Amino acid sequence: MKIKEKIIIESPIYSTKEIQERVDNYISQFKEGYFSPLALMARLTEEAGELAREINHYYGEKPKKPTEEANTIEDELGDILFVITCLANSLHIDLSNSFNRSMTKFETRDKDRWTRKDS
Repeated sequence: MKIKEKIIIESPIYSTKEIQERVDNYISQFKEGYFSPLALMARLTEEAGELAREINHYYGEKPKKPTEEANTIEDELGDILFVITCLANSLHIDLSNSFNRSMTKFETRDKDRWTRKDS
């Protein structure tokens, strides 16, 4: 039975701009470049399934088989972030701007939707 070691890497905190630049620097070294948006969407769906599987193993009713590799939710979230960054880069979308627009929408549309904690 192979047990995958958890790799702990101490790393700096990255801004979304730095994340996009780091991914672009990585992808730019290959002739193939970014996959098509459709291929990236398929890859994102695949990664979301892997995240769901990990969450099910840790919080659901389906424990891992002894023969399954030990992945973590953190690893799967990192994979999703990588694919989302590839998609954004390939479409020339600034993730900071995208995030800001989304948060503004939630902060205005849903500001009274949930029960607030007492201050």
